[in-house]
Amino acid sequence: MKKNDSEKRSFVKRLIFKVCTLSLIVMIGLLNSCDKELEIKTDFPFELEVMPVPKSIAKGETVTIRCTIKAEGNYEGVKYKIRYFQFDGIGKLILSGKILKPNDLFSLPQKEFTLYYISESKVTQSFDISISDNKGNEQKMGFQFNNKDN
Repeated sequence: MKKNDSEKRSFVKRLIFKVCTLSLIVMIGLLNSCDKELEIKTDFPFELEVMPVPKSIAKGETVTIRCTIKAEGNYEGVKYKIRYFQFDGIGKLILSGKILKPNDLFSLPQKEFTLYYISESKVTQSFDISISDNKGNEQKMGFQFNNKDN
């Protein structure tokens, strides 16, 4: 009988060892498969919405261009910049009282902003604005004003 009890104890010990080993392997596998960092999406594409503007302008006249950035999500760390390039005519683009220089980047203070374009010539005037964020997203919008004086 003592031999039978000894075999039972040995069997129970081996069974407990196997169960503990298997449990340890499963726990290690579960811990390694967990991603320790929480992924937070910070890159949201956006659209640039612009209120309608006149089709023609006279020299010295100002056109108001109201713009809104509509992002698919909201992340506080996003910073927007504007740049413009005028390829026909002569004029000035103004943001928050500051005259923008062509091809230079300027920070946008908020998602809603107003631009003022002042014509300085009597020909058709065309320019593009480009809005970009610090995540690499960009939207372009083109404007063309015919001359009222013709």
